[in-house]
Amino acid sequence: MSGGTSVEETLELWARSLRSAKDRMAPLFTQKRVVDSACAFLDVLIGNEPRKTGWMRAEAAGDPGPWRQQALLGRGHWDADALRDVVRDYVIEHLGTEEGVLVIDETGFLKKGQASCGVGRQYTGSAGKITNCQIGVFGAYVSERGHAFIDRALYLPKDWTSKPERLKRAHVPDDVVFATKPALGPVST
Repeated sequence: MSGGTSVEETLELWARSLRSAKDRMAPLFTQKRVVDSACAFLDVLIGNEPRKTGWMRAEAAGDPGPWRQQALLGRGHWDADALRDVVRDYVIEHLGTEEGVLVIDETGFLKKGQASCGVGRQYTGSAGKITNCQIGVFGAYVSERGHAFIDRALYLPKDWTSKPERLKRAHVPDDVVFATKPALGPVST
């Protein structure tokens, strides 16, 4: 604690900031129940649960099962890039400084099957070897005030982008073509 701020004051400031963030993202969803599901999803993501499977997220949100959150993430119609822009604007407003920098890095998500979009045998530093995984390229804003993720892109290997039928099954937009990881790097401006 700095400057004599009490724990209660800090928690109230944090809660007020979270409400503000939720208010900013609410217009991206078409129905109140979807807004409520998105806000519950956010609460669970920043909660104390060490693992966040669909069933665990649902239980923490008070849902009878993972279906609401699965619908939000898989079948819901909302603009992920617009949400990214809301987050980016919020981060710059609260963390922005003249010396702030954009950090680009990739990470791998280990996978067992072949159905997840972009999955394949490729090198990932998270395993330290070539293995079955997805690769995400992430942008984070960093300043003396803190740091936060502000963008993301899924790397699709040539094995994916060279097979239109596979892209279609994974619901990849028609305009997506192969791009190297460095080309995906400056993902948000």
